[in-house]
Amino acid sequence: MNPVAMALTDGWVVAKRNLIKFRRIPDLVIFSTIQPIMFVLLFAYVFGGAIKIEGVNYKEYLMAGIFTQTVAFGAAITAIGLAEDLQKGTIDRFRSLPMSRAAVLIGRTTSDLLNNVFVVLVMSLCGLIVGWRIHDGFLRAIAGFAILFGFGYAMSWVSALIGLSVKSVEVAQSAGFIWMFPLTFLSNAFIPTGSLPKVLQYVADWNPISSIVLALRALWGNTGLKRPPGYPGEHPVLLAVGWILLILVVFVPLSIRKYRQSASR
Repeated sequence: MNPVAMALTDGWVVAKRNLIKFRRIPDLVIFSTIQPIMFVLLFAYVFGGAIKIEGVNYKEYLMAGIFTQTVAFGAAITAIGLAEDLQKGTIDRFRSLPMSRAAVLIGRTTSDLLNNVFVVLVMSLCGLIVGWRIHDGFLRAIAGFAILFGFGYAMSWVSALIGLSVKSVEVAQSAGFIWMFPLTFLSNAFIPTGSLPKVLQYVADWNPISSIVLALRALWGNTGLKRPPGYPGEHPVLLAVGWILLILVVFVPLSIRKYRQSASR
């Protein structure tokens, strides 16, 4: 078997091992689903009433931001899972087996991607109930979800590097989330970036979260608001795909190199 096929085959075995954990501890799935649903309901019916954006149905404006925030925050599970495996010596056990060295990371990120698919499915149903709709057809809807899951998968590799760089699960829980908050809220996820100070507006427009959110709104027809001037506003889909590829190109090799170092410590 060639190395790529071996890595994918062994990675799927590790992914199934991680998914069994979700089945045996259903609380993990339940609470990872409740949080995004709470965000949808809070922003739709509590904060949304105070946020007025002229010409825009705020519930439709909101959902792309909530979806993107959810897959970004969901990536923290990757950091926690890898830190736990390192702490318990599970990864040392994997290293003693005749399996691909990349399988642990491929399996972890794949199982977390599948968890994201389930959570987004539940959120979509919640969004449809509160009034969110997709207006531009089946193919563009699929393209939007593909970008969303691609971004979640790329963020899992960022979290993999974090999980392999810390020494305990407790630190991974904090380190996996703390950088997400400024990245998510300094974006167009909940409000238009035009209301920000000029410097912050420039940062927010080029924020990868903003690119993903704007691409989803464009593909799903959840627009109605004038896009920000410049490349981010004119080519949101291309920029979103570019961010996903850039994150993968940078963080996949960094995470694999860190895994080799961490597994031997």
